[in-house]
Amino acid sequence: MSAVSTQPEDVRVLLVDDQDLFREGVRVIVDAQPGMRVVGTAADGLQAIAAAEATTPDVVLMDLRMPEMDGVEATRQLLAPERAARRERALRVVVLTTFDLDDRAAAAIRYGASGFLLKDTTPRQLAEAIRTVAAGNAVLAPQDLTRLLDRTFGAPTAPPASYLALTHKEREIFTAVARGLSNGEVAAAVHLSESTVKTHVGAVLRKLGLRDRVQIVVFAHEHGLLR
Repeated sequence: MSAVSTQPEDVRVLLVDDQDLFREGVRVIVDAQPGMRVVGTAADGLQAIAAAEATTPDVVLMDLRMPEMDGVEATRQLLAPERAARRERALRVVVLTTFDLDDRAAAAIRYGASGFLLKDTTPRQLAEAIRTVAAGNAVLAPQDLTRLLDRTFGAPTAPPASYLALTHKEREIFTAVARGLSNGEVAAAVHLSESTVKTHVGAVLRKLGLRDRVQIVVFAHEHGLLR
């Protein structure tokens, strides 16, 4: 496990993978990008948790299959509400996998990961994904996320009282976001300004206790709200 200093404006990246060669290759790619820097590395989930506490990254690139503690459990612990509440900086996780539509990737997303990347992604796609996630967005196309979640959810459960307490307009916007529409597309669909839609999305996230738009999609699938 290692750590280096970086400029405050940089996107701070933590690399977690049990293969030294892959980890160092990704480090070279990330460090070559303007505005981002690797601040630490870890070889398993236990090291990842310690490194995240020590280096305060913005984005964690998390391998799924590792010894000691796998990436799913590490993601669950890193993004647990009680741990997140103690952070001054928001933490996002992107899982890395060699398998498309990986069940472990779906589990990590349900625990709060912002999407997944295949390990054979290009350097450009990797850099774009890091920037996208750091900005609070998903790195998985809505249709791919839907297919992934459909494989892992069983019978939906009844929506909680927090969802039932949403206003009609908030539910309308919730559904549009859950179907993968951007703020601009939602604005056109519901005849509101984009800034008003953004305000409503923030209210939905706050009322449902969700982290980001990815979690809206997960919530909708978990409770069968798109059927």
